Amino acid sequence: MKFDYTLLEINEAAQKIIRASKHHILLFYGSMGVGKTTLIKAIATQLGVVDNVNSPTFSLVNEYRDKNNKPVYHFDFYRIESEEEAMDMGIEEYFDSDAYCLIEWPEKIKNLVPLDIVSVTMHKKGDGKRTITLENYEPKTKNPFQ
Repeated sequence: MKFDYTLLEINEAAQKIIRASKHHILLFYGSMGVGKTTLIKAIATQLGVVDNVNSPTFSLVNEYRDKNNKPVYHFDFYRIESEEEAMDMGIEEYFDSDAYCLIEWPEKIKNLVPLDIVSVTMHKKGDGKRTITLENYEPKTKNPFQ
């Protein structure tokens, strides 16, 4: 699935991503400043998160709670040096939790990511719009990192 959106349409874009996602682990790809964190904030809001959503750049992961007290995890792996850092923080337990895991810079942990994920690739267009390409991956399909 591929679509464009503006900042004014971000909540509709977030809803579209949630509806199209077959899995709870979403990997967000895009260059610095493309709007990954802003989009994740909108997705968290659409999931019913009542907490303040901000970038976990220094903490690696932020845990939010929705209105039913279910967790939503937001990861930012931009600053990690090795996959061992993600293993040390217990990344596999987060993946196994069945909670939403919204991951910025997933290429830093590519060998740790399960195969049943959603890839969300973002590109900034010249007119202020963003283009989203969303792909669902199943264990029997290709690995998104190949």
